[in-house]
Amino acid sequence: MNRNLRWRVLLTLAVMLVAVCLVLPSVPGVKNTMLGKILPDTVINLGLDLKGGIHLTLGVDVDKAIENNMASQGQDIKASAREENLAVLKPGVLPGTRLEAVLVGADKQEAFETLLNKQFPNLRIDGKETLPEDRVKYVLSMTPDYKKYLAKLTLDQAVKTIRNRIDQFGVAEPDIRRQEGNRIQVQLPGLSDPERAIAIIGKTAHLEFKIVDDSVDPESVKQGLLGPGRELTVMVQRGPNDGASSIPIVLKKEAVLTGEHITDARATIEQNNNQFSVSLTFNARGAKIFERVTEENIKKRLAIVLDGKCYSAPVIQDKISGGKAQITGRFSQEEARDLAIVLRAGALPAPVNVLEQRTVGPTLGQESIDAGVMATLIAAIAIVIFMALYYSMAGLFADFVLLLNIVLTMAGLAAFGATLTLPGIAGIILTIVMAVDANVLIFERIREELRKGVKPLEAVDKGYGKATLTILDSNTTNVIVAIILYQFGTGPIRGFAVTLVLGIIMSMFTAIFVSRILFDLYLSKRKADAPVSI
Repeated sequence: MNRNLRWRVLLTLAVMLVAVCLVLPSVPGVKNTMLGKILPDTVINLGLDLKGGIHLTLGVDVDKAIENNMASQGQDIKASAREENLAVLKPGVLPGTRLEAVLVGADKQEAFETLLNKQFPNLRIDGKETLPEDRVKYVLSMTPDYKKYLAKLTLDQAVKTIRNRIDQFGVAEPDIRRQEGNRIQVQLPGLSDPERAIAIIGKTAHLEFKIVDDSVDPESVKQGLLGPGRELTVMVQRGPNDGASSIPIVLKKEAVLTGEHITDARATIEQNNNQFSVSLTFNARGAKIFERVTEENIKKRLAIVLDGKCYSAPVIQDKISGGKAQITGRFSQEEARDLAIVLRAGALPAPVNVLEQRTVGPTLGQESIDAGVMATLIAAIAIVIFMALYYSMAGLFADFVLLLNIVLTMAGLAAFGATLTLPGIAGIILTIVMAVDANVLIFERIREELRKGVKPLEAVDKGYGKATLTILDSNTTNVIVAIILYQFGTGPIRGFAVTLVLGIIMSMFTAIFVSRILFDLYLSKRKADAPVSI
C-alpha cells in the first residue's frame, strides 16, 4: 500500500469513528451504559411530527402596539416641551393612531414645531387649529416608514419574548418564526406540560400603569355615560379564601407607563400579610418616567393593569424614586412565579391571541418514526440489491458507501444539534438516491473506458476524473437550492432542507473519496491487466 492510499484510508477510518461516536448517544439505552458515559453528549433531536408536542399559531395585535407607542410619545412630547419652557396640554391618541396635543401660547408655534422636528422626526404634523384662550391644537401622525418599522419591530420583539419564555421550560429545538398577516408560529416538540406552557406563551403580560378617574361614577358609566379618553374595566380582588370578585373602575385610557421598561421581576412575599406579590424594577428611562408620573399625580390612584385587568390601584402619597414598584393581588405562589417569569422574560409589545392550537401525541409521533424508518429501509435494501446485481463488485462498494453516507448524515444532525423531522427522513431517502446516482455516473464512465480497451487501473482513474466535475456541479446547485429552502421555508421544509444539505455533502465525500479508496485497495491486490467486475 503506497503512502497516498495509506493516509486516505486512515482519514476515512477516523471520520467513520467520529461519526459512530456522534450517532451512538442517540441509540436508545446506550446513554445508560458504561460506553455512554465516555461518548460525547450529542443527540439527534426529533421534531414535533416525530416526538409529539404542541403547535400554536399566534396573532399579534400590531395596531395596539402602535397606539401604545403614540401614547408614550405624547407623554414624551409633554415632558420635552416642559424642558423648553413650553406648555403642552392633553396629549391623547385619536382614532387612526393619530396624536392630539394642545400648545399654550400661539406665539410659541415655531419653537414647538422646531422641537418636534428635532426630537420627534418620526412624527409629522397632519393639521393644526387655533383654539380660544390663545391655544393651538396639533394633530400628529407617524410617518409611513416609521409605522412599517414599528410593526416589524413589534413582531420581532414578540418572537424574542416568546422564545425567552419557552427557554424557561427547556424545550429542545423549539421552532418559532414570523408568518404573514402579523402571525407567529410556535412548535414545541416533546413538551411535558403543554397546558401550562400554552398559558404562559399566550399570556400577553401587557403591563400598563394608568391613572384612576375617581370623579366618574362607575354606575353611571354602565348607563353609557363615559367621557372621552376614559375606559371602564374591573379591579380583581381576592378574599382570604381565594374567592375572587370584580369591582368596576374607571381609568384614563392612556397609559402613563408600560412594562417595556421593566428590567427585573421577582415573586416576593409581603411581610404584612404573607401574601405573594411581584416586585418590579424599571430601567433608567422607566424610573424617570415613574418618578415624574408619581410627582404629577400625588393623592391620585395609580392603577396597575395587566392584560386589561386592574390588580391594584394604590394612592400615590408622594413622588416615588428608585424605579421600583409592586403588583399585589393575593396571588398563589405559582401564579406569582409564572407572572414574574413572563415579565422578566419581557412583556409582549402587544396583545397576542392563540388563533390555532394542535397537539401531536407521542403515539402518533412513534407511528411516523416507524413508517419513516420502514420506508428508508425498503428504499435502501432495494438499492443495495440492485447495485450488487447490476455492478457486481463495484456495486458492493457502492452499497458500503451508501450505508456510510446514512451514518455520516445522522452524525451531522447530532453534531450540529439539528432536528430530524418526517420531511427530514424524506430528505435522507432522497440523498440515498442521489448518492447512488453519483456512483452510477462514475461506474458508467469506468465501463466506457474499459470498452475502449483501457487497463482497469487507468480506466478507474479516468472514470473518476471525468465524473467528479459533473457530480460537483450538480450537487452544488442542489445545495444552493436546499440553503434557499432552509432560509425561507417553514418548519417541515427546513427539516427537509437540513437533511438534504448534510446528505449531499456526505454523498460527495463517500462517492468521490471513499469509493475511490475501495477501488484502489481492490485493484492493488490484482494484476494490472486482470479484468474488473463492473
